[in-house]
Amino acid sequence: MTDLRRRTGLLAAGAAAAALLLTACGDSGSGDQEPDAGSTPAGQQESAPGAAPDDTESPSDADSTDSTGDSGDTGDTAAVPAELRWTAPAVGGGEFDAATLAGSPAVLWFWAPWCVICQGEAPGIKAAHEEWGEQVTFVGVSGHGGESQDETFVNTFGLDGFDHARDVDGSLWTDFGVASQPAFAFISKSGSVEVVPGSLDEQELDSRLAELTSQ
Repeated sequence: MTDLRRRTGLLAAGAAAAALLLTACGDSGSGDQEPDAGSTPAGQQESAPGAAPDDTESPSDADSTDSTGDSGDTGDTAAVPAELRWTAPAVGGGEFDAATLAGSPAVLWFWAPWCVICQGEAPGIKAAHEEWGEQVTFVGVSGHGGESQDETFVNTFGLDGFDHARDVDGSLWTDFGVASQPAFAFISKSGSVEVVPGSLDEQELDSRLAELTSQ
C-alpha cells in the first residue's frame, strides 16, 4: 500500500511538471506580442535620425529661365546691327550714337579735312543731302584730323546740316573696311551695309541713294 501511494505521488508530480513546461512554450510562441516601440514596420524605409524631409527641387522648378538661357528680355539691341553699335565724339561737341540710324536708310561719308578730293566732293554731298535728307540720314565720319580742323571743314563747305562723327583712333574706318578717303557706306533699313571706296560724282551718288530708298 505504501509503494502504491509513492508511485501515485510520483506520477502526479511528473504530470504537473509537464503542464508547466507546455505553458511556458506556448507563451514564447504567441503571435499577440506587441512590436517594440523603436522597430520599423515592414515595407517602410527608415529615415536617418534627424534627417530633414527631401525638398530638393526638380529640374523643371530649379530655374524659370528658358532652355536658351534667355530670361525673355531681348532689349533694344536686337534691332540694331553690329555695324551700328558704336558711339563717337561729334564734330562741334557732344556725342553721336550710331544706333539711332537703325531701321531707316542711311549713308556714311568718310572724309578727312585736308583731303583735296573730299573738298571737291563736298558741294555734291551738300546738294545730295538737300535733295534726299528727308528719306536718307546722312552722317559724315571724319578721320586723320584734329577737332578744330574738322569743324573748319564742316563750316567752310556748309555741311553743318547733318551730323559728323569723329573717328579719333581710326577704329570706325577699320570696322567698315575703309582704308582711305573718301568712301561711302550705304546702310539699308534692314541693316545691310554696302561700302563703296573712292569718290562718287553727283549722278552716281544720286543713283545709289535712289536704290537705297527703294529697298
